[in-house]
Amino acid sequence: MRFMMIVKASADSEAGKMPSEELLAAMGKYNEELMKAGVLVDLAGLQPSSKGARVKFSGGQRSVIDGPFAETKELIGGFWIIKTNSKAEAIEWALRVPAPHGEGHEGEIEIRPFFEFEDFPPSEAVERAREMAQEIENNKR
Repeated sequence: MRFMMIVKASADSEAGKMPSEELLAAMGKYNEELMKAGVLVDLAGLQPSSKGARVKFSGGQRSVIDGPFAETKELIGGFWIIKTNSKAEAIEWALRVPAPHGEGHEGEIEIRPFFEFEDFPPSEAVERAREMAQEIENNKR
């Protein structure tokens, strides 16, 4: 099962403040543990929402809204994609994450499972999506 562990943003991350060297080292060690255990699929930190945009769909129209976005606690500051045998195992890994905004600071990690192809009934669209996923994987090599 694949899970995304989502790091919620903070006022500092939204202000563009880079993590301390201590936090970077702790995260690097944790990332090494994920990799050595064979569960790490991907990971990244995200730049502040002020550098991003949203596309809003409403009434058949699309509009672009430039960042920054107001609700910092609802924004994503970074993520890991991991592959584990269960939700419980994903939670175990999330419990081991260094405090995402530094020790003593509030932070939150949300854990969400991915839909897998097996979750959908067979269809042409699902089969094409499966083929595209294989093409993407082949292009990585």
